[in-house]
Amino acid sequence: MPLQTSTITDEAAETLLHNLVATPSQSTQESAATSYLTHWMNQHSYDEAFVDEAGNAIGIIGSGSRDVILLGHIDTFSGNPPVHVNGRNLYGRGSVDAKGPLATFAAAARRAKLAEDVRVIVIGAVEEEAASSKGARYAATQYQPEFCIIGEPSQWDRMTLGYKGRLLIDWRWEGALAHSAGDVASAPEQGFAYWRRVVDYTNTFNGDETRIFGRLDATLQAINSGIHGAHGWCDVTVGFRLPPSADPHAIAADLEDDNATTRAYGHEVAFLADRDTSLARAFRGAIRANGGTPRFVHKTGTSDMNIVGPLWNCPILAYGPGDSALDHTPDEHINFDEYLRAIDVLVAALERL
Repeated sequence: MPLQTSTITDEAAETLLHNLVATPSQSTQESAATSYLTHWMNQHSYDEAFVDEAGNAIGIIGSGSRDVILLGHIDTFSGNPPVHVNGRNLYGRGSVDAKGPLATFAAAARRAKLAEDVRVIVIGAVEEEAASSKGARYAATQYQPEFCIIGEPSQWDRMTLGYKGRLLIDWRWEGALAHSAGDVASAPEQGFAYWRRVVDYTNTFNGDETRIFGRLDATLQAINSGIHGAHGWCDVTVGFRLPPSADPHAIAADLEDDNATTRAYGHEVAFLADRDTSLARAFRGAIRANGGTPRFVHKTGTSDMNIVGPLWNCPILAYGPGDSALDHTPDEHINFDEYLRAIDVLVAALERL
C-alpha cells in the first residue's frame, strides 16, 4: 500500500523555489540555503531532515529497503543577479542551475505516493560548482541506492544520460628577464606557447572526430603575467572537457612541462548511463503521461553523475526543468509552469519505481 503524502500545493512549490533562489549559496557558502531547505522539509512532513557532516541538506521519506536518491546541488555559480519575477519567469542565480531541479525534487518527493518498500532520499549537495565536489563525494560513501536521479536542468521532457569528463591544469613559468629586442621569449610569450601546445595536442587527439561528445575540448580560462625584480612570470589555467575515450591522468602527464611547473586537478572521467533501464522507462512513461515526447541528451559539461555513477553502479539519469543554456548567465531564469510540470513528471516517475 502506498505511503500517505502531505499536500504540496502549486503555490507552496513556487514559494519554495522563489525562497531558495533568493537565499544566496555560492560554493562553500551554502549554510543559509541548506538551513532553509531542511527547515522546509521538516515543515512538510519529511520523516527526517538534517544537514550532514559535509554540509549537504538531507531529506528522507519512507523506511523501505529500496533507496531512491534524488541528488541535486544547492550551491550556485558566482555572481548575484537580482532575484525577481517577470510574468511566470523567476530570475536569479541558481534558478536553473540547479535550484530549480532541487526544488522539483523536494516537492515531488513529498507529493508522490511511494511504494512501502521505497525510501526516497533528497540531497542538496554542496560544492558541485567547485572542483572539490565535496557534497557528492561524501554522499557517495554514505548510501548504496537502487536508483539515482541527478538534479540538473534538461527541460521538463528530456533526460540526460551522459556528461563529459573534466580536467584543470595550472601552468606557471618563471625566468630571468631578457631585453625586449632579444630572441628570448618573454613570460607572456612562454604562456601562449604552452597554450599553442595544448591546442595542437587536442587537434591531434581529436583527429577526424566530429561528434561533440566524442571530442576533447580545451579552454584557456586565465592567463596572467608580471615582473618581480629581475624575473618575469606567467600563469596559465586551462580547462578540458573530456570524451569517454580520454583519461584525465594521461592527458595531465602528456602536458607536463620540463621548463615550468604544472598542477593538474579536478580529474573526472566522462560517464554514460544506460538508456534501457527501469528508471529510464519510468521517466519515458511519466513524460508521455504529461503530454510530452521523451528525449535523451548528452551534455558537454560535468555533474555529480560523474562522481557517483561509477561508484553506485545503479540505474541513473539526470532530470530537471530549465534551459541549461542559461546556466551561469546574467539572464538566468526558469519558467514556473515548466517547473510545475517537471514536478508532475517526477511524481509519476517515482510512483512507477
